[in-house]
Amino acid sequence: IRQSIAILTLEIMLFYSFFKTLVGKEVAVEMKNDVVLTGTLHSVDQYLNVKLNNVQVVDRSKYPQLLALKNCFIRGSVVRYIQIPSGEVDTELLQDAARKENAPQSMKSSS
Repeated sequence: IRQSIAILTLEIMLFYSFFKTLVGKEVAVEMKNDVVLTGTLHSVDQYLNVKLNNVQVVDRSKYPQLLALKNCFIRGSVVRYIQIPSGEVDTELLQDAARKENAPQSMKSSS
């Protein structure tokens, strides 16, 4: 169980570190209630909560009550996806992380 917790913590920290590099970039956040917001990533924390500035609602006609929203805090547990610009993806970093994740257990403990 401890090893599973350590792996999960490592995965969360990997995402956290990655999202920290995207601060100041435009992202789209899709939430579990199907609302999609776009905006500038202002901050992210270790729980993957995010703060967005310059917020816009993707489906304006379906969610008119959100049109006045300019800045928001989104709890990490309600996020389904965060879409990022393709130019911001470091594919080498992701491939390296995937290799480490899929490595045999003996190799993981030696890194």
